[in-house]
This record gives sequence, C-alpha cells and structure tokens, in this order.
Amino acid sequence: MQFFYEEQLHRMECMAQEPVLFEDILCQIVDMIGPEQVVTVLRLQNEGFITLRDVKGSRLSGNVFNILFNLNKFIAFETRDPFLIRQEREDPNLTEWDRFAHREYIRLSMEEDGEDMSNASGDVWEESLEAPF
Repeated sequence: MQFFYEEQLHRMECMAQEPVLFEDILCQIVDMIGPEQVVTVLRLQNEGFITLRDVKGSRLSGNVFNILFNLNKFIAFETRDPFLIRQEREDPNLTEWDRFAHREYIRLSMEEDGEDMSNASGDVWEESLEAPF
C-alpha cells in the first residue's frame, strides 16, 4: 500500500493538491474494510494485514481501490458532500451502484412528470384559445 500511496502522493503534488498523510489513508482503509485481524493485531503487536476475504466482504472496497489507484476519485472521496455521507450511513446495505440507480430513477421520473405537466398545460392553453372562436 505504501508504494501505491507514494504514486498517488506524486500525482497530488503534480496537480498542486494538498497531500493526505499515509497514516490517515491507512486509518480510513482499515475503517472501510473493518478486518477483525487488523484491528486485533494492531492493538497487540502494531503489525497488521488485510486479507482478500476482508476486501471482498466489505461494501466499501471500491473506495479502497479508488484511494490507491484513481486520483480523481480519491480527491472526490476526500472532498465529498456530507449529505452523501449521511445517505450512506442511513442505508449501509446499498452499494454505490444501487444509490446511482436510485438517483437516476428519481431524475428520470421527475423529467417524465415535467413532460406530462407541460403537455397537459399545452392542451388547456390550446382549448382556451379555440373556445372564443
């Protein structure tokens, strides 16, 4: 992880972004993955590891990979909206894809409702114009 962090750090410096300390990133990753072994081992021996099972078992594993490999998504993660954080906490069982699909469904249904309203109001307007003649 240190190697990938150093690559991200170099990219952040090239983009004049404020660097994030490795210790902070490591704490975030451990919190996201929540591996039992890492928490126990860190407390006892100050050494730890994350297994593939831990990564696969976490719903936030996508964020871990974004932190380590995708600078744009990492910066977006660091500067994300508190409203989105609250949504994630309210329904932790939803994946990022589920939240995206839900937002798109709402957006499309609102667009459809707006089109229906504009069509309905157009019919009323046309009828009122035709009535006096």
